[in-house]
Amino acid sequence: MQNQKLAYIETYGCSANQNNSEILAGILNRAGFIIANNEEIADIIILNTCVVKDKTINKIKRRIQDLKQFSSQKDKILIIAGCMPETEKLKKLKNLNKNLIFLGTHHFKDILNLIRDYENKKLDDKKQQEYLGNTKPEERELKLCLPKLPNNKLISIHQISEGCNGNCSYCLTKLAKHELFSYPKEQIIKSIESDLENGAKEIWLTCQDCASYGLDKGKAELPALLKEILNLKHKFKLRLGMMDINNLIPIEKELLEIYKDKKMYKFLHIPIQSASNNILKHMNRKYTIEEAETIINSFRKEFPDIVIATDIIVGYPTETEQDLKKNIEFTKKLKPDVLNISRFSSHKETEAGKLKPLETKILKQRASELMKIHRKTAEENKEKYKNRIIKVFVNKKIGNNLHEARDENYNITLVKCKKEFLGKEAEVKITEIGVHHLIGELI
Repeated sequence: MQNQKLAYIETYGCSANQNNSEILAGILNRAGFIIANNEEIADIIILNTCVVKDKTINKIKRRIQDLKQFSSQKDKILIIAGCMPETEKLKKLKNLNKNLIFLGTHHFKDILNLIRDYENKKLDDKKQQEYLGNTKPEERELKLCLPKLPNNKLISIHQISEGCNGNCSYCLTKLAKHELFSYPKEQIIKSIESDLENGAKEIWLTCQDCASYGLDKGKAELPALLKEILNLKHKFKLRLGMMDINNLIPIEKELLEIYKDKKMYKFLHIPIQSASNNILKHMNRKYTIEEAETIINSFRKEFPDIVIATDIIVGYPTETEQDLKKNIEFTKKLKPDVLNISRFSSHKETEAGKLKPLETKILKQRASELMKIHRKTAEENKEKYKNRIIKVFVNKKIGNNLHEARDENYNITLVKCKKEFLGKEAEVKITEIGVHHLIGELI
């Protein structure tokens, strides 16, 4: 393999996928590749894929077709990585673009071997299968030891586990990422410490369900992991990622205490998926909406300004108008600050995919109605910030006189200032509000 080749990586999906792309970039960079920001000049194009939503799947498939013009060029390699090659039939993907090769979600560490096998014309159908599917635990543990090239050196993303211990009726991701596998605590801490020593100021813990960390080994270990991270003698903020409610309930009291730590962002992401117990049962979710509401109220009682994020899937095949009404009532009553609304995606490989889907028109109407209500309630939540002076951490420059920052509750705060404040704390006065962001001026 020659040095100074160019590699272009395009990422779809969650922060875990962002981390996977950083790992791919780190491996390639260490091997002598230059990471390019333009697919036209790249020798290798990698699409790191996601299969959570039909909308994203279709977008990636169109992108694969669009890249035909580049992948047909001599010595140009197009790699489809992540969840899609684990869940889609490879022949169907190759019908979109015959020049594809594939790298499964558990094989990112093998990226150089995949490229080498392709260049040496050894990547036949049998060999290709070695880069897909599950791997042994000892091989998966190696992931945290791999080099990575972060998009933002101030933000350190860490996957604490992969897969999940759930069995949701609609989920395609489980087929790609398999059963829950928690990374060793010692390796997570070592990786975080390394990033902090290299200038990171913000730690993101991510996975499909952070609350399930350790359950594959018989014990809920998230509280112990958080305590050890927060005890590290560095100045940083910690953002805890998505947690399933049924796994959060047993550790709720411990987390309420842990959230009092000044290093913790007061941010809670718990995807309810539906406010109807009837639909939750059909989805095979292991909690009730009353339990979800109790958790939200408990955290808000302790931290009145905490940002609550949740997800709702609109239009599950058995969803009725009454079920929709429950989603609306929940949104009006609980007023989540962030509400990720997805129209139901029907995947044939799943239990729910065998049910007759609702009409697209109905899905659009229900999603639009719920989003309209959410935008109103979320903006009402932001009213309390008008003219308030808050402390923020500036983690991104997005224009000549504009920076993006986060307050202690993880609110997006756009800061107007001519000075360079990247990587620093600052006090700002909030002058304007939006549905999901604040705008402030430097004090």
